[in-house]
Amino acid sequence: MPVVPDSPIEIIAFDWVPDFARGFVRDLRPRWACEELGLDYAEDLISAVDRPADHYQLQPWGQVPVLRDGDVTLFESGAILLHLAARDPRLLPAGVQARADATAWVFAALNSVEPMMFELGNVDIFAKDEEWAKLRRPGLVDFIRGRFARLSDALGDKPYLVGDFSIADIAMATVLREGVEAGLVAEHPRLAAYLDRCTARPAFKRAMDAQLASFKQEPVAA
Repeated sequence: MPVVPDSPIEIIAFDWVPDFARGFVRDLRPRWACEELGLDYAEDLISAVDRPADHYQLQPWGQVPVLRDGDVTLFESGAILLHLAARDPRLLPAGVQARADATAWVFAALNSVEPMMFELGNVDIFAKDEEWAKLRRPGLVDFIRGRFARLSDALGDKPYLVGDFSIADIAMATVLREGVEAGLVAEHPRLAAYLDRCTARPAFKRAMDAQLASFKQEPVAA
């Protein structure tokens, strides 16, 4: 779906990030969910360099995304995915156990896998020349490999985590993408195939294009 300025759904996102972060900012998750559901949405693009003071009233740490949906405003990408998916069983199964499974996998992606990916990014990008980072990296990579191995076992031969494609896969695929450059996903063929399957979806491609199109070339202060 195109970005529609007067849509009742609005995603607050950044208007600029460094090149290495483009395509990885977490407003990609609600954009992807909207594309899967055929929901248009508006953008409210804010400065990542000089974040507006009133944004901290919506998101205590000044991060994105924030979603406005009519009278509802909420932050945290996982919560936003659950909110959007409640509209339509295509992204959140109707069965009690299937819905519970999909919800659990959203939390697993964001709590059991993503924190290590954040740390790897810190080690490889922001602190790569620091002695502590060089010492930390081998143990961190081994830990991630263990998590990925267990995830691969849990996925098995299923195309997606819980039956059909769901918000569980949006959460997990966006997390796994953070391990591609380090070569950690490629070590697990099932996960590599799963990630390829998720990111080959037309809705992902549209969401990615929309995020990339929203970025300015240079940072602009609020």
